Amino acid sequence: MKNADEAVDCFYLMVDKGFMPKTETCNDMLSLFLKLNQTERVWVLYAEMFRLKINSSVCTFNIMINVLCKEGKLKKANEFVGFMESSGIKPNVVTYNTVIHGFCSRGRVGRAQMIFSAMKGKGVEPDSYTYGSLISGMCKERRLQEAVGLFNKMLEIGLLPSAVTYNTLIDGYCNEGDLDKAFSYRDEMVKKGIRPTVSTYNLLIHALFMEGRMVEAYEMVKEMEEKGVVSNGITYNILINGYCRSGNAKKAFSLLDEMLSKSIKPTKVTYTSLMYVLSKNKRMKEADDLFKKILTKGVLPDLVMFNALIDGHCANGNMDRAFALLGEMDKMKVHPDEVTYNTLMQGRCRQGKVEEARQLLDQMKRRGIKPDHISYNTLISGYSKRGDLKDAFKVRDEMLSIGFNPTLLTYNALIQGLSKTQEGDLAEVLLKEMVSRGIKPDDSTYYSLIKGIGNVDEFVRKGDS
Repeated sequence: MKNADEAVDCFYLMVDKGFMPKTETCNDMLSLFLKLNQTERVWVLYAEMFRLKINSSVCTFNIMINVLCKEGKLKKANEFVGFMESSGIKPNVVTYNTVIHGFCSRGRVGRAQMIFSAMKGKGVEPDSYTYGSLISGMCKERRLQEAVGLFNKMLEIGLLPSAVTYNTLIDGYCNEGDLDKAFSYRDEMVKKGIRPTVSTYNLLIHALFMEGRMVEAYEMVKEMEEKGVVSNGITYNILINGYCRSGNAKKAFSLLDEMLSKSIKPTKVTYTSLMYVLSKNKRMKEADDLFKKILTKGVLPDLVMFNALIDGHCANGNMDRAFALLGEMDKMKVHPDEVTYNTLMQGRCRQGKVEEARQLLDQMKRRGIKPDHISYNTLISGYSKRGDLKDAFKVRDEMLSIGFNPTLLTYNALIQGLSKTQEGDLAEVLLKEMVSRGIKPDDSTYYSLIKGIGNVDEFVRKGDS
């Protein structure tokens, strides 16, 4: 039964003719509806089975539990296991796997572990999928060592992990920055005869790029090709992003052409990376042209893409274009965030238009966007650079009043401003305050203090005292 409508018609035709559909037929229909994500039809058919007194099997219950888990109704899914038992049907490994996966995918690994224990207590042996779900959930919660312990237990009892489980651990170690351990799991996969997948390579290539190990990343791509593993859109996005981050626009665009030649459709991630490299290379006209091109292709820009383009225009002093993009965001119902406004505020401050930057802070508040450290530090720095210390300290006080503690950047901006006005004594007071807060001064702090005090000898003398 490939067509859901035909399946429903067939079911009711059988009932109307006086034929009772078999449990297996109903299960096939339930599975079809679930596969098509037609959960409402699943419940309607299940109710009909109940009405017509068609017996439910373990397969029927497993499908219904799966639906509840997909709908996020985990408590009901767990209760359904109890209902299943009270109906005289013993839950099997698929039943428990479904519930455990449901809890793990929703970040409730502790509850999943309790079900895991109950499962074993009832004589149902966990399989590779059971362990894989728990390992995945633990890794998502950054409980990597527990995940490894469970993985080792799995090996001890003779279960063979899947490529997905290995990829989960590889991802966990990549996120921890331990690439040696990540690669050791890749090597272990190969030794056990488990072929690394495109996801395995994507995880490792991405991690190498993030650590700036470009040569090794390219070698990994070459190995992937030699092993006959076909690159996908994610692979190309990783490679394009890597070249863009290193400023190599030419190579990034050649990879875009390669993607298109293989009929791999670029995504918003692809285009955002390309806009980033064009912006960093001050090629804003090309960035705008690319933006227009993707609009004609029906690609709807997201927040990250708009922020990348706005950042490029602000960095290059094209504030009118940056604000025009903010207007386009509103038209397309893409809601700006604190990053959008911080970028615009920094652009205005670079122009010396600090009051307009202040107005942007007020505007973001009115829109329900919470300013962060960067928002306040941008204004403090802007006021300090033009010697307006009174307003700079007002912003600092406002920052404190809403629960933000000053950062190194806050103090450096204020000390720099005080140094410009030769108020070295007050700058020293701030230095003591920042140290008392556990903030370590850097070279910029000391350089500003030397300027404020007037000469190096005097600074050293005061430092000794």
